[in-house]
Amino acid sequence: MGTLSGGRDRYVDFLRAWAIVLVVFGHWLITGLVRDPNGVISAPELLATVPWTQWLTLGFQIMPLFFLAGGHAAGGSWARARTEGRTATGWVGQRALRLLLPAGVYSGLVLVAVAICSVVGVDPGILALVGWAMAMQFWFLPVYLLLSAATPVLHAAHRRWGLRVPVAMGVVALVADTLVVTVHAPFVGLIDYVLVWGVAYQLGFCWRDMLLTERSALPACMAAGGAVAFAVLVALGPFPVSLILVTGQSPSNTNPPSAAMLAWAVGQVGLALLLAPVLRRLLEREQLWGLVRPLGGASMTLYLWHMLPVLIIAAAFYLTGLAPEPAYGSGSWWALRVPWLAVLGVVLVGVVAALRPLERGLALAYERTRPGDLPFELPRRPWALWVGLAASVSALTWFAGHGFAYDGRFPVLPALGLAVGVGLVMVTGRNSVRRPAPSLHNSLGG
Repeated sequence: MGTLSGGRDRYVDFLRAWAIVLVVFGHWLITGLVRDPNGVISAPELLATVPWTQWLTLGFQIMPLFFLAGGHAAGGSWARARTEGRTATGWVGQRALRLLLPAGVYSGLVLVAVAICSVVGVDPGILALVGWAMAMQFWFLPVYLLLSAATPVLHAAHRRWGLRVPVAMGVVALVADTLVVTVHAPFVGLIDYVLVWGVAYQLGFCWRDMLLTERSALPACMAAGGAVAFAVLVALGPFPVSLILVTGQSPSNTNPPSAAMLAWAVGQVGLALLLAPVLRRLLEREQLWGLVRPLGGASMTLYLWHMLPVLIIAAAFYLTGLAPEPAYGSGSWWALRVPWLAVLGVVLVGVVAALRPLERGLALAYERTRPGDLPFELPRRPWALWVGLAASVSALTWFAGHGFAYDGRFPVLPALGLAVGVGLVMVTGRNSVRRPAPSLHNSLGG
């Protein structure tokens, strides 16, 4: 199984930490602020304004590894839960709550700020831009919640059919994408969010059970085959090179996830498996592991709050006119990306430190409200879990597509849906004495 630390696989934790780091720096890199002569701050879309930067997304689109690591961890967790006689509802409830508590508090704080800004008359355009920036990472949450909720069923299919499951999911995803691209079938593409990312998640099960490594040539075939398929689909097919959404680009590789994204995911998983032996040996060094472990521990905080430093820097340097502003996309502009990233990193460290009391409070709330984990212990109100998950997924999907202040207005119904959804998941739990719960720091895929 590889290098373990406290029962955890260090390489799996490394993949999760590496994915988070690239997500953070990728979002910061493509966020460029411009101060108009009238003092209004805008954020031109770098990938659309400077088209060659779309090639950079090949290095920053790392989310297949996050779903791979999440599947690996979830497969092990659910296998242990089955052995201990725990229920699917209780297990799903625990994992859902570990995501929804911090996401709900984050959303609540942002929505309070949106409400205050609306009351005091902040320009709707600026409010919509800020609301979008604070929700741009949310696409991941509803997909991951759905896959987590389906884990008992997906893992049962894995135990019976093994590698044939992700292959079948990939085939169905390709059929759906063909319908989207050729006849523009409405709503069909929605299933590809679960199927394409679900392939990587399901491959995590296979990796954990060594189905991907028992044949020594399989990782290399996946890496090479995925890369070749992606190149062909981009060069000869209708798909763009960008692996991040670009406004007005159709078809897109991410909205919904395309055949090209599926190929990239398979290739990236294969490459991760090829690099595993070398990186596992490196992770045995305590100095390197000492750097990786804190990143994995703060994964949820980094994921949720990493755009707040952008707003802080915008207020401190751009609204005041102190920031140098070379031509957007010029050589001087790119040179300033280095101090831009460095300053944002320093501010994020301060944000994470300031949020520690909140994280402790969330951990306590989780301990008091999580479903039971005793053998055969049935959670209270199991219906509330599934209704709450449906409401939460719907609200988070809306925020991911529209931001927290679409058209500069407070989103009443999505905010209410998320509050009700998180509340219902919380009341699923039992109010009994429990053993200490795991930290919420590792909520993402832990």
